[in-house]
Amino acid sequence: MLAVKIVQEQGIEVQGVAFETPFFSADRALEACKEMGIPLVVVDITREHLVMLRAPRYGYGRNMNPCIDCHILMLKKAGEKMESENADFIFTGEVLGQRPMSQGKQSLHIVAKRSDYQEYIVRPLSAGLLPETRPEMEGKIDRRKLLDIQGRSRKRQIELADRYQLTGYAKPAGGCLLTDPGFAKRLRDLFAHDSCLEIRDIELLKVGRHLRLNDKTKIIIGRKEMENAVIEKLSQDRDIVIRVRNFPGPTVLVPYGCEKKDLQLAAGICVFYSDAPGDMKTLAECCKGSVVSHVDILPAEKEVVRRLII
Repeated sequence: MLAVKIVQEQGIEVQGVAFETPFFSADRALEACKEMGIPLVVVDITREHLVMLRAPRYGYGRNMNPCIDCHILMLKKAGEKMESENADFIFTGEVLGQRPMSQGKQSLHIVAKRSDYQEYIVRPLSAGLLPETRPEMEGKIDRRKLLDIQGRSRKRQIELADRYQLTGYAKPAGGCLLTDPGFAKRLRDLFAHDSCLEIRDIELLKVGRHLRLNDKTKIIIGRKEMENAVIEKLSQDRDIVIRVRNFPGPTVLVPYGCEKKDLQLAAGICVFYSDAPGDMKTLAECCKGSVVSHVDILPAEKEVVRRLII
C-alpha cells in the first residue's frame, strides 16, 4: 500500500495484481485496493505453484514455505501481465532485510533474475539501496523520490501509513498456510503418499483430524459440525463417508476408498470420536456413492488412534 502511494505521487497510473492458491488468498489485496481506489487483477496460480512446491529450487523455510521460489513465480506472472497490459514496469512493497529468507539483498537479486523481468522490477521502499532499474534509467519513475528503508523495524512504514492516512494494512506475519507447522506436516504426508493429488486434496488438509492408517489409506475426521459439512461437500463418489448411526458423532472421510480391513479400523475410529458408549459395539454407516453398508464395531483403542494421527 505504501509502495502504491509513493508511485502514485509521481503521477503514475497503478494497477494491482494479486495471486491466490489454496494456501493463501487475495483477500488482503482486495481490501487494500478498495481502500486506495485502484483496480485489481487476481490471478490463480495453483497449478504452477503445486508443481514448484514439490521441489522448490531454493528450498523451504522453517515449514513448507518456499518463499524465494514463490516470489519468483509471482513476479514471472506479474511480468507476463505487464507485457499483456503494455505497462512500463512492475513494483512491489518488499523492503530490504525485512524478512531474512526472502528479502535479503542476495534473495531480492535472485528473485528478480529468475523471474526473467529483472530490469523491470522496482522496489520503491528500498530502491535507494538497490541497483538502478531500467524504468529509473529511462525516466519513467524518478529514483530520487524513492526510499531507502531497510531492516526489520517498521517504524518508518508506520509513520508513512499515518501520513498517507492508511488504516487497513495487515499485520506483518501470517496469511500463508505453508508457514503453519501443523498444516505443513499434513502436506508433507500428502506429498509422500500421493503422486497425483487433486486440488480438493489440498482443501481437505484445512479441516478435521488427519490419521494415516497405512501407505495407501488416510482418513479425515470432522471435529465440529462446520467441518463435517465441509468434508461432506468435498466428498466424491469414489470416497467412503462414515457416520455413526444412533449417536452424535463426526463425519469420517476415506478419500478414494480403502480395503475392508482398513474400513473396519476407520469405522472403529469414527465410533471412538462419537458419543457412543465405549464398552459396546455401535453401528457405523459406510457410504460409497449410492452403495451403503454397515459395520457393527467397538470403538478403536485410544493408543491406536493417537499413534495414527498425522
